[in-house]
Amino acid sequence: MKALYIFIAALSIISCQNQSKEELNKAKQASIDSMKVEINKQRIIDSMKVEMAALEEQKEVQQKEAEQRAAQQKVVVVHQNDGTATAAPAKKKGWSATAKGAVIGAGVGAATGAIVSKKKGEGAIIGGLAGAALGTGTGAVIDENNKKKE
Repeated sequence: MKALYIFIAALSIISCQNQSKEELNKAKQASIDSMKVEINKQRIIDSMKVEMAALEEQKEVQQKEAEQRAAQQKVVVVHQNDGTATAAPAKKKGWSATAKGAVIGAGVGAATGAIVSKKKGEGAIIGGLAGAALGTGTGAVIDENNKKKE
């Protein structure tokens, strides 16, 4: 019986060692395979770089040829004036500073009047009118200054 136990123990030890060797070999093979994959990827990248360099060189050659052809060809441009002048398209005018000031003043005045007054509607109307008047005045001053600068 003791011999049987010793035999089973020896057999299990030997089989465990074989499994670890197999696992080690599998790990080595996996490492080798992954290195092969990376080497193939790098080869592809390198070949693409070579192709891109060749394309760039080809473009440069074509560009030089086009420049040489352009240098060989002479272009003569003749402008004739037949007396008719084309008018430049009219520039759209934006809002004047006076109009902008009136609108902004009316908005701010109405908001302030509604907030400050106990009667919200009346306060908004009065504030809007007062703000529009002040904004118009301020905008007119700005317009006058702009005209002087021009």
